[in-house]
Amino acid sequence: MLGRRMTDKKTLKLRSPSEIDAPLALQKKGRGWKISEKRLDALHERARELRRHSSEAHKALAERFAKADLGRYKFTRHAVVGSAIVDFNCHNLGMAIMIDESGDEGERTALDTRRDKSLESVGIRVMRIKAADILENMDDVLARITAGMRLRIADKQQARREHHRASTPRDRR
Repeated sequence: MLGRRMTDKKTLKLRSPSEIDAPLALQKKGRGWKISEKRLDALHERARELRRHSSEAHKALAERFAKADLGRYKFTRHAVVGSAIVDFNCHNLGMAIMIDESGDEGERTALDTRRDKSLESVGIRVMRIKAADILENMDDVLARITAGMRLRIADKQQARREHHRASTPRDRR
């Protein structure tokens, strides 16, 4: 410590939350999200209520997920992700499934669109499935979900390879 006194401190400069692009930037508040504890508790209570009173399509898909061998991937029903409640969530894949009960793609509300964009901005892909499709063509729905899972696995592997290439010193390449 020749030229520096022991009382000198270095500080780390952080970006302000307003500089972050994501609408729901991760914070050290509300279990990782910028949400009050009171709001999160209300969301979890609402999710519990939805689990108790699920629709027929939701029950049918949950039953198939329970029977399926998905390996290390697990879909949680009525999960709280950020400030949203999604019908099914696979945390390992960063994938959410929403069941459209109305049956009409054109009836998606502005809230649904905003929620989907918020989830996608933090790396969660949202797959929307019509309730009628689940009840009428379960095998087709499961094939779509499986295809979506394969895409997410491939995306994550590609991101891992790119990260590894970027973090590897040039002389090792």
